[in-house]
Amino acid sequence: MTVSPRMVWTVVHAERRKLVADLAGLSEAQWATPSLCAGWDVHDVVAHLVDSAKTTRLGFARRLISARFDFDLDNERGIERERRGRPSETLAALAAAAELSHTPPARLTTRLVEAVVHGEDIRRPLRLRSSYPTTAVVQALEYQLRTRVSMGGGKERWQGVRLVADDTSMSWGGGPEVRGSALDLLLAVSGRPTGVTLPGF
Repeated sequence: MTVSPRMVWTVVHAERRKLVADLAGLSEAQWATPSLCAGWDVHDVVAHLVDSAKTTRLGFARRLISARFDFDLDNERGIERERRGRPSETLAALAAAAELSHTPPARLTTRLVEAVVHGEDIRRPLRLRSSYPTTAVVQALEYQLRTRVSMGGGKERWQGVRLVADDTSMSWGGGPEVRGSALDLLLAVSGRPTGVTLPGF
């Protein structure tokens, strides 16, 4: 189950626009809500999404060298760079970047992971609901299942169990069953608290 490169960008652009619309009426207190991404509030995650949308392959390489190959430091610098004084300004920056098709030197599926996981990092603490294309969620999940935690994935988190996506006909691995929606499994494998318990979480 895969999404073509062209469709990846169609989904990513649409998710950015949907998130901008969802966040348009937030209060100052809501912007300061802790997200599911540890250490970042809602405003931080939006700033990260702006930075991610604007990041090119060459730009990423230069930045990573400057950060001495420290991914966390590079992310923090990106948030500093793109977090405006007012949340509404940061949201406007995301709206302006919504149609960009830039990517760092990584598989294109990482753009789906970013759009879906960070979308839920923001929405769930704010009790906002959204839906995502199932094919895109499954492709993002399968990427995370194969990718090591040190590279932003979740390979070590699900070893020894069989993941079953209740809303699809798909499963992965072997052992005791862990069931949930494809979206909840994606978030759990990505290290987010969702009510789905994994052995390596």
